[in-house]
Amino acid sequence: SGRELVTPPLSRGDILPGVTRRSILDLTQEWGEFDAVERSITMPEVRRAAHEGRLVEAFGAGTAAVVTPISCIRFEGEDIEVKATGELTKRLFAHLTGIQYGKIKGPDGWSVKL
Repeated sequence: SGRELVTPPLSRGDILPGVTRRSILDLTQEWGEFDAVERSITMPEVRRAAHEGRLVEAFGAGTAAVVTPISCIRFEGEDIEVKATGELTKRLFAHLTGIQYGKIKGPDGWSVKL
C-alpha cells in the first residue's frame, strides 16, 4: 500500500501489550489500506516525516481512551504539528466503540453475546 501504521515493538519494554493496541493492528491489517509495522521509530524520523509531509496523523491508544489524537509533539525545542483528528483516528474510534457496543460486527471471536 505504501502507507505505514507504525508502532514500537513490545520488546522495547515501554509499550504495554494491550487489547486495544492489538485490535488496532488486527483491524488495519484486515482493512488492507496500511502496512501495520512493529518497529522502533525515532523522533528524528518523526520530525523528518512531518517536514516531508509523510506524517499523516498520530494517536495514542489504550483501554480507557480507545484512540486519542496527538496534535503536536515537542522535540528539541521544535513543535512538530500533526493533523488531528485524522481520518484513521476517527475511523478506528468509531469502529472499536461500535464493536464494543454491539453496533458493528467485529472479527470472529472478538465479541461474545451474553
